[in-house]
Amino acid sequence: MTELAAPERADTIGQVLQYWADQTPNRSVLIAAETGHELNYAQLRDFSLQLEAWFDTHGIERGARVALFLNNGLAMSALFLAVMASGRVVTPINLLAQGSQLAYVLEHCEAAMLISSPEHRERIDAAARISAEDVSQRGSSAARIQPIVQWIDPDRIDWLAQWQSAAPTTASATLNATAVATSCAKGTALMMYTSGTTGKPKAAMLSHDNLLYAARAVARWHNLGQHDRVLSALPLYHINGQVIATVTPFYSGGSIVSPRRFSASNWWQDVSRYRCTWINVVPTIVAYLLNQDSDQASIERIRAACAQVRFGRCASAPLPPEHHQLFEQRFGVPLIEAMGMTESSSVVFCNPMPPGLRKSGTPGMPVGIQAKVVDKSGQELPDFQQGEIWFCGANVMQGYFKSPDQTREAFSADGWLRTGDLGHRDADGYYFVTGRLKELIIKGGENIAPREIDEALLKHPAVLEAAAVGVPHPNYGQDILACVVLRDGAQASEAELQAFCRHELGPFKTPAQVRLVAVLPKGPSGKIQRMKLLE
Repeated sequence: MTELAAPERADTIGQVLQYWADQTPNRSVLIAAETGHELNYAQLRDFSLQLEAWFDTHGIERGARVALFLNNGLAMSALFLAVMASGRVVTPINLLAQGSQLAYVLEHCEAAMLISSPEHRERIDAAARISAEDVSQRGSSAARIQPIVQWIDPDRIDWLAQWQSAAPTTASATLNATAVATSCAKGTALMMYTSGTTGKPKAAMLSHDNLLYAARAVARWHNLGQHDRVLSALPLYHINGQVIATVTPFYSGGSIVSPRRFSASNWWQDVSRYRCTWINVVPTIVAYLLNQDSDQASIERIRAACAQVRFGRCASAPLPPEHHQLFEQRFGVPLIEAMGMTESSSVVFCNPMPPGLRKSGTPGMPVGIQAKVVDKSGQELPDFQQGEIWFCGANVMQGYFKSPDQTREAFSADGWLRTGDLGHRDADGYYFVTGRLKELIIKGGENIAPREIDEALLKHPAVLEAAAVGVPHPNYGQDILACVVLRDGAQASEAELQAFCRHELGPFKTPAQVRLVAVLPKGPSGKIQRMKLLE
């Protein structure tokens, strides 16, 4: 049977959905790993149309931001695609966000609507109270709105009935925001918050063109078609899970198996049960899979279960070469290392598919983009010389929402995106990333701004100065070390400071180590030199 070609001329997510609903209406597109419940392309199209009508009825205009605060699963995947197909701008919010972080994002993005489930109600209510208190303290006279809050049961699968019968409410307390514009920047489909060195997340605006260009590039690189099926547990508040594991297989007419969360014990069972042809992972998942039982009988069962798997794609953080080699030896699955950024719709570099040469320690070569390594003046450097990596392409973001200065800083005068990564290119065109100009901590593929950790610690009455930095971790890639200078005469134990961080930031962003030091290393300007903390 000859496969249908992907809709090369589609301009929007909605057009892609309509194409596959017309051509292969009964083909599965979304599958819940735990229950086996499925949505086919026709059902997803119908849900999208119903959602669009519901938005129209409730005054959620095209171009308005619709925030999603949901766990992975069938509901989150369907809403992520359907909101974009309806002409609204989907804004997934990191589920690790605590009250103040959640309040900032909801206020900054000017959400017309927030869709969540009752399990997150306490944090959403807390965010509303924090936002209202901040407005009161600032004495703000800005226009204020109460975004519609839609509570859904993500375990229900009767999508249309659920949406038709659900009654919207308003937030329990006002979330401050300026009046919602009737449209975002032209063609914006996804607004994704990404951490930066300033501590406040920036909202990268990605258009339908950005996302579909990226999807085409990845689908061609990996030769994906409608008979391919991916297993991915990466969160849908992360650009990799959004574009590589959702938009790309959706664009190519394939299907997505989505667990609510990653489970090493269920991983290979799900691969076998749903006959997945590729897997999408990060180095942390690779490490956990390697930590499973390694007796010969277990390995043989796994190899039999994944016999139909063509490849695994690994990105979001550097993959330790020893893990790469052991994974392929043990499971017999080629692991393709890649690299992406939120600002590039998750597409920058990738190693070739077999039998092409896959080099260890490199994310590969450019995919659908142009790239170069430059010196401090922006002049391109020859092979093997280290500098900053820049790239450009049709997958690169429109800019940062409400941040023209940060948008200008992100691009060179002639339109190249500055990655902030140090590296070099070899004679074969492979790029090697050797360090970061930016001081992000990348833990388990998630970007964490060190300043966010600093500011949380500085709220403690005993803390005078604080600086966080990433340190190597065998499973997460990096974990967090915080160095703290206490005030004269003050006392606080390392355990006490960690407990304080857990309250302020949640467990994921709590430093694994807190060290009390007499002084922090600083440069001539008084700026803390974080990298010297590692010495």
